[in-house]
Amino acid sequence: MHNPARQKRTAVFFAPDISDVSTIKRAETFLAHGYQLLVFGFRRDNYNRDFEPSWPYTPLGRTQDRRYGRRLAALLAAIPRVFAKRTALRRAAFIYARNIDQLLLALLARLIGRRSARIVYEVLDIQPAFVGSTWQARLLRGVERFALRRTDLLVVSSPGFLRHYFLPLQDYRKSWFLLENKLPTNFPAIAGAARESGRAQARRHSYRWVVGYCGLIRGQATLDLIVRLAERLQGLVLFKFHGILTTVDPKVFTAAITRLDNLVYEGDYVNPRDLAAIYGDLDFAWAIDLEHRSHNSRWLLPCRFYEAGYFGIPCLTAGGFEVGRMVGERLIGWNFSEPYEDELVKFFLSLTETEYDETRRRLLALPESDFVAGEDTSELIEMIDYAERPRQA
Repeated sequence: MHNPARQKRTAVFFAPDISDVSTIKRAETFLAHGYQLLVFGFRRDNYNRDFEPSWPYTPLGRTQDRRYGRRLAALLAAIPRVFAKRTALRRAAFIYARNIDQLLLALLARLIGRRSARIVYEVLDIQPAFVGSTWQARLLRGVERFALRRTDLLVVSSPGFLRHYFLPLQDYRKSWFLLENKLPTNFPAIAGAARESGRAQARRHSYRWVVGYCGLIRGQATLDLIVRLAERLQGLVLFKFHGILTTVDPKVFTAAITRLDNLVYEGDYVNPRDLAAIYGDLDFAWAIDLEHRSHNSRWLLPCRFYEAGYFGIPCLTAGGFEVGRMVGERLIGWNFSEPYEDELVKFFLSLTETEYDETRRRLLALPESDFVAGEDTSELIEMIDYAERPRQA
């Protein structure tokens, strides 16, 4: 993994949220492969908000999801801080950027520093503002297309992003790499967890089944569906939330939690430290995301699929979605079609322990590498190294 030839070379990393799990994973990957690290990072008030990295970084301020006006202001305010690191930027072997804001800063950093440094653009979500026929969407796609022409490698977390967005809408035809949202390579050591530890504690409850929604709790339609299910499945199914509320109405959420005994909010958690305890108390992982069902929610592969899969906890997914395809092809969870509410109620009323155990056995039979990063990151670094070769005249 470690290449001595990289010891004097610098990986420059522009991150939208310094405390985000994927940011931490990428930074540790670059260090593990022998690069020196120069990180520029914003902060967002999501989970892991108190995280302080062990590696040095240059803070660029705070931003918020989808607040593009504020993000533009933060982007402009970050420019002097990037310029102040111009000497260090001259040592850049490559510049790695997450989302369009960081990509624009990365292009600027290349102008300021080493102009031969290659640009790598990673995309974990296709934001709603980029999809559609409005002038704002066309403008944002135009800006991204301009930046993509100056990018050397595109990294996506789901093949659905390439298939439905970058190929047809952005006409991207250059190099790309699939890097799924898997758990970090050292996760088993960090968590001290065996894969079979999932579901170990679930029978402490008086409910037959326990469903967990973990991570960013988003999408009012998703929350409304869960509340309706809880109302109809009282005494049978317990729904547990772990994480941070994002695009849901806090008042509606609090009212539902207060009114229904089988809706429980466990609060924020530290990822990956707390995952073993969380998934050890579940029978199912909720992976039905209805927030942007015509684009991003349909195309992505969520972190909870890999987290739950590692612990042998089957996912509940929507048919026709990318994650539903993954689950359906391997028979390691359950897909549902509309009307979701009625289909899910029928499912919980009729599911047998035998059927559940068979599905869970298939899930646990999959190799750990399906859920934990291994050679994936090494292959990415090799591809970046390849992309670093001088351009042909």
